[in-house]
Order: sequence, then C-alpha cells, then structure tokens
Amino acid sequence: MALRNYEIVMVFSLKNGEDAVEGLKNKFTDLISKNGTLGEVDVWGKRRLAYPINYEPEGYYVVINFSCEESFPAELDRVINITDGVLRSLIVAKGE
Repeated sequence: MALRNYEIVMVFSLKNGEDAVEGLKNKFTDLISKNGTLGEVDVWGKRRLAYPINYEPEGYYVVINFSCEESFPAELDRVINITDGVLRSLIVAKGE
C-alpha cells in the first residue's frame, strides 16, 4: 500500500454564490481526507478566466495537495465530473 503525492486544481462556478463554493470545497476536502492524507489547501479565490467557461467570465480557484493510494484519483475525478458547480479540474501526480 504505497501512498503517492498528488495535487489537484479545481475551478468552481460562482453563479450560485460563494456559500456554494465553500460547500464544494468542504465536500472535496472531506472526500480526500477519508481516502488519504490531506495536505495543504491553498485558496486562490476569485480570478478572471482566460476565456469564458459555460458563459462565466470568473471562477473560484482551490489547490489541494494530498497523499493517497494510486486508485483513488480516478474515483475523485469521477465524483468531480458528476458534481454541479465545478468548471474545471486537474489532478497531477507530483514527483518524489
């Protein structure tokens, strides 16, 4: 059971307000902590997007570092893809 280090960048929609963004951030940090070790959570906040996504010019950025087994990032990506309010996400395995 070897743990690997990962980093995820998520861009949340602001159309439902910042309370909804906080709820999404808590949902994903709880999911990660249940399936691995939660590291640093870096909130970049509201930023202008390079191009509109779903007609939204701004998004709320959150970067999370975590460690987990190699099978969990695929499940995390699946949950992200079926969750409303997530504009974009990227999970990257970090080098040792």
